[in-house]
Amino acid sequence: MFLKPPPGVINATAAPISRQATFLIVLALLAPFLLYLGTVRSIVSVWNSSETFAHGYVILPISLWLVWRRRENFSLYPPKPWPPALLLLAVLGAGWLAAELGEVQVVSQYTFVAMFPVAALALFGPRLAGSLTFPLLFLLFAVPFGEIFVAPLIQFTADFTVWAVRATGIPVLRSGTRFELPTGSWSVVEACSGVRYLISSITLGCLYAYLTYRSAMRRALFIGLSMIVPVIANGLRAYMIVMIGHLSGMELATGVDHIIYGWLFFGLVMFVMFWIGSFWREDIAPHPAAAPAAAAVPASAAPATGTPPRLPAMVAGVLLVCAFWPALALVGERANHNPAPARLADIAVTAPRTSDFADWKPFYMTPDARFHQAYQVGNLPVSLTVLYYRNQNPEKNLISSVNRLAGYEDRWHEVDSTARSETVAGTPLSLHEGILRTPDGALMVWAFKWVGGHYTGSDAVGKLWQAANKAMLRGDDGAAVMLAVPYDRDKERARAALHRFLAEQGPALDQALKTTRTH
Repeated sequence: MFLKPPPGVINATAAPISRQATFLIVLALLAPFLLYLGTVRSIVSVWNSSETFAHGYVILPISLWLVWRRRENFSLYPPKPWPPALLLLAVLGAGWLAAELGEVQVVSQYTFVAMFPVAALALFGPRLAGSLTFPLLFLLFAVPFGEIFVAPLIQFTADFTVWAVRATGIPVLRSGTRFELPTGSWSVVEACSGVRYLISSITLGCLYAYLTYRSAMRRALFIGLSMIVPVIANGLRAYMIVMIGHLSGMELATGVDHIIYGWLFFGLVMFVMFWIGSFWREDIAPHPAAAPAAAAVPASAAPATGTPPRLPAMVAGVLLVCAFWPALALVGERANHNPAPARLADIAVTAPRTSDFADWKPFYMTPDARFHQAYQVGNLPVSLTVLYYRNQNPEKNLISSVNRLAGYEDRWHEVDSTARSETVAGTPLSLHEGILRTPDGALMVWAFKWVGGHYTGSDAVGKLWQAANKAMLRGDDGAAVMLAVPYDRDKERARAALHRFLAEQGPALDQALKTTRTH
C-alpha cells in the first residue's frame, strides 16, 4: 500500500537537475584544471617523485565516490547559486597569486585545490554544498604537504629510540640523530621519520571517522588518535628494528627487511586502531525499522525542473574569477624574468685567504652562481659561502624545505641550532646558528638570506620580500649566505670570529650582492 504525502510535501525521489545544468556545473569545475595547469603539474610531479604522497592519486576518485553516495542530495536540495562565494573565490585566487610570486609551492597548491569546494559553494548554494562538506574538503588531502614535519619527527624518533634502548639496559652513545650501540651504529634518516605513516594515518583516519561516526566528538577523537598513534608507533618500530639488529649481531633489520618490518608493523597498528574504533561505530543510515513509511521533504525543497535561472551567470562568474589570477601571473612572470645569466660579482674581502678546513657543503638546490672561500680571521679560519639564485622555480629555489645546512644522510649532521641577532652592513637581522658535526670534528655555521636587497634569517619573511619584489616587477634575485668556523665546544670563541668577519666584511658582501642584482 502506498501512502500519499500530505499537502505541501513531496517525495524525496524527485527529478534530478537537467543535463544542461549538469554540463555547466562540470564545465565550471573542470576549467581550473586548465587555468592552473602549472600548479596541477607541480602536484602530480610530487606524487610521482615521492612515495610519501603517492596516495594523492586516489583522493579525487574517493571524493567523487563520497559525492556519489550523497547523490540524492542534488534532488533534495537543488542548486541555488550563491554570489557571495565569488568573493571568497577571489580571495583564494589572490592567495594563489601571492604564493606564485613568493614561490611558496604548497600554498599555491592548497589555494588551488580549495577553489573547488568554494566553486561548488558558489554553484550549489550553502544548503547543497553544506551537505557535501566532507567529500569536497577531502580534496585537500591531495596536496602533498608534510615535509615540514620530517625534522621534528626525526628528532622525536631518535629521542624515543635512544630512551627505549637505554631503558632496556643497553649503553648508547649519541650524537644528534646518530647513535652507537656495542654491536653497531644507527642513524635516524628521512625514511625513518615516520612522516609517511603519519600522513597515511591522518588521511585514512579522517575517511574512517566520516564513514563510521555521526557524532562530531567521536570523529574528532578518532582523528586525534590517528595523529598521535602513528608517531608513537614509529618510535616503537624504530626501537624494535634497533633491537632486532642488536640481538642478531647486525645481521637482521639492516637492509630491505628494515623497511618491510616497518610497514608490516604500521599495517598491524592501523588494523588494531580501526578494529577498536569499530566498537563505537554509528551507522550513518538509520535502521530500516525506524525509517518513515514514505520519504518526504517539504515542498519548499522541491527541485526545480530545468536549469536554475542564475546558474549560467554564476558559471560565467566562476570562470572569470578563476581565469583572472593566472592571466595576471603570466604578465608578472614575463616582466620579472631576467634573461641575463647570474654572475656573482667579486667580493672584496680584505682578510687574507687561507686553505679550506672542512669538506662541508650546504644541502641546497643548485644555484645560478656560487662563491666559496676561506679566510684567516685572527687565530681562526672562517669560510664564506654564497649561493645566488635568479629566475627561481620549484627546481631552483632559494627558500625551500628541501634546503638545509646538511642533508639527513650526509656525513655532516646538525646537532644543535639557535637564533642569534647580528648586523650585516648596518642592517640588524636574526640569523640561524647551527652546530654541524662529524666523527672527525665540528663547525659552527651562521646562515641568513639576502632577498632583493633585504637581509633576513626568516624563511617566511624572505618569501614575503620575494613576493613583494616580484609584485613591483623587480625580479626575484636572492642569495643564501653562510659563514663557518671550526668549533671546539667554545661557543664564544667561535662566535667572536664570525662576528668579527661579518662586521669587517659585511659592506663588501653587501656591495657584491647589489652589483650582481643589477647585472
